[in-house]
Amino acid sequence: MIPLIGYTFATVLHTQRYLAPLLLFMGLTGVLTINGAGPLPAAYASSAGALFVCSTWLTIALMSLDDPTQRAIVVVTSGGRSLKVLLAAIGTALLSCLVLLAFGLVFPLWMGSHDVTPADLLLGVGAQLTCALVGIAIGVLCSRLVFRRRGYALVAALALVMGALFIKGMPPVNRLFTLMATTPDAAKLLAPTGGMLVIAVLILAVFTAVTQFVAARRE
Repeated sequence: MIPLIGYTFATVLHTQRYLAPLLLFMGLTGVLTINGAGPLPAAYASSAGALFVCSTWLTIALMSLDDPTQRAIVVVTSGGRSLKVLLAAIGTALLSCLVLLAFGLVFPLWMGSHDVTPADLLLGVGAQLTCALVGIAIGVLCSRLVFRRRGYALVAALALVMGALFIKGMPPVNRLFTLMATTPDAAKLLAPTGGMLVIAVLILAVFTAVTQFVAARRE
């Protein structure tokens, strides 16, 4: 698994397909959190939203690094286990999001004026990780493995992202943002955020299973 993740990292760095989602994340985080003040939950909701969009785009880019022929070669080289290749791409996306998560955690503190508590930091980590996992899940499902036409993949990704963001009360993303926007006390949000994180893990597991099922039937 580690060599596959290393291969995926090397390929994405060489192709520079990470640049667009990275710049989007940096731009959104800067615009939404700079010179902020007051309770941190609202600021971390902005960081989490930026990471949600970025993780979706980054995952789709990672899943599209290899054309079908090259992917077949990678699968054979890894022992004929296509699931292992898929999990390596997901692992690469997750590790990349953890780096961005650290930036999203620190940047609002650096550029704004906030009173920081350990609960605030835990909330920031939990919220961003939840959004990253859901974004990765959407990126996996809307990848070339499921949608062979890029137009269909783009429409599906936009629909899922918009639905997760704007359908009122939809867990985990919209529900989490609503709680963080209306509750300034981070300590009261830790338990609900933990629940949203569990839902995000389940969504990623289901979307990964569906993607693997579709890809296996085609291959």
